[in-house]
Amino acid sequence: MQKTLLFLLLPLLLFAEDPFLKTRLSSLDPLSVAEHLAFYELYSDTEEGEKALAHAWHLLSGGKIKKNQPITLPQVDIQAVISLVTRQNFEKTVKLSFEQLNAIEDLSAKLANRFIKGHQIWTRDQTLQLQPHEIDLSRGLLIEQFHENIEEIRQYEAALDLMALQILARLPQTATAEDQIREINSFIFQEMKFRFPPHSLYAKDIDLYTFLPSVMDSREGVCLGVSILYLCLAQRIGLPLEIITPPGHIYVRYRSGVKVVNIETTARGINLPSDVYLGIDTRRLEERNIKEVIGLAFVNQASVAWQQNDHKKAVELYEKAKYYVPDDTLLNFFLGLNYLFIGKKKEGRALLESLKGITFDWAVSPETLPDDYLQGRIDIDGLKAVFLHVDEKRESILEKQKTVQKVLKKYPKFRSGILQLAVTWLQLGRTAEAEQTLVQHHQLDPTNCNVEYYLAMIALHRSDYNKAWRHLLITEKLCQDRQHKCKALRSVRDHLRRLCPEPAEST
Repeated sequence: MQKTLLFLLLPLLLFAEDPFLKTRLSSLDPLSVAEHLAFYELYSDTEEGEKALAHAWHLLSGGKIKKNQPITLPQVDIQAVISLVTRQNFEKTVKLSFEQLNAIEDLSAKLANRFIKGHQIWTRDQTLQLQPHEIDLSRGLLIEQFHENIEEIRQYEAALDLMALQILARLPQTATAEDQIREINSFIFQEMKFRFPPHSLYAKDIDLYTFLPSVMDSREGVCLGVSILYLCLAQRIGLPLEIITPPGHIYVRYRSGVKVVNIETTARGINLPSDVYLGIDTRRLEERNIKEVIGLAFVNQASVAWQQNDHKKAVELYEKAKYYVPDDTLLNFFLGLNYLFIGKKKEGRALLESLKGITFDWAVSPETLPDDYLQGRIDIDGLKAVFLHVDEKRESILEKQKTVQKVLKKYPKFRSGILQLAVTWLQLGRTAEAEQTLVQHHQLDPTNCNVEYYLAMIALHRSDYNKAWRHLLITEKLCQDRQHKCKALRSVRDHLRRLCPEPAEST
């Protein structure tokens, strides 16, 4: 932004006298590397421009602001380094020479990730031998992304190093963890302007907004992509963070004793209450380690292949993920299904057998799909139907609904199919049809808390308070049995009690 503003002022400033340039130089943020380098790009042949360059390099070197201290600039052409800092997201990526990479690495020698064992390795096999706390996340991810191409890895690591150095330039020596979080947030979301991409883009190419290089190049990323960037920077400045994965999501948090700071990377780093991430069927939040994050990047990419009906590629990616997340039940579930989809019935059936009767640890309701398949209540084509992708368009909802209805005519006891059909009716605003479908599921299996919750809410909306109480009490009992104190249910109960007393037989 500062660079853009300076270019807009260029016609005026080209003819400015030295006192005016001095005023402009003094008006720059004294802790902003980018502003000083942008100023130098405009006025490189002036004394003020040279001072701006020297000051920026002083900040990057960790010198902060100490007057009358000599500054040594690197003996290389630093224009590409400057462009890397001041580059806008619509400009081409910068390629650094060997000498320029060395100069940045010299500046970055004291970053915290340099003291991690994983920063010294260059192959996947070496990464897999490390303990999670020994892994340098950016190195592990880039090894996979660039197939152990050291030159490409160093290019993106240099960009990450410069980002970390700019953040450190704004931090005092006595900075707290909260200070570090604030400056990372400010740098990523305000100065660099990383954003969550429009739904129409990420729904189609989520892998482009997940992998570290493409996120850095475009400055757009989904939750996993920006969380990975955040973790890479945190490792460099020595900020310990936890990695939390609610179903279908990821965010990072800082914990010190009982104090927790959640960092929601899809909303510019704001601190949301932990309860926000818990749902009716989500009773606890899973914590991941650094090694598992590398695996999650493959899981995200596999989901894209699955969505595109490229199940062979999805299997390859899930199998790669298993190197980093070997014992994950949800990964085994997805891999087992895709084995079935590519004709590996023996392998797929074996994985689903291992999940028979399972309730995922983070969930309230049992996962019924393995049981239904193993008991012959659904075939492989029917399994595919419940995972059909739906976008924001009505046509895609109707298409999925039609497919699921056809499946249920043949397999009327397929519980996941019944629930998916009910969801499509709700998405279309057809509550009568949704209720009818949900009742069908309830009669077949009253252990799904989402089904009971939907029935309670539909009844409440229709002022059928007795029915609302009946299904709310079932939902509460299911949650209680799994030690889940759901805040949303408490709100529904309070609202319902104001409208109708709780039935005597339930008290």
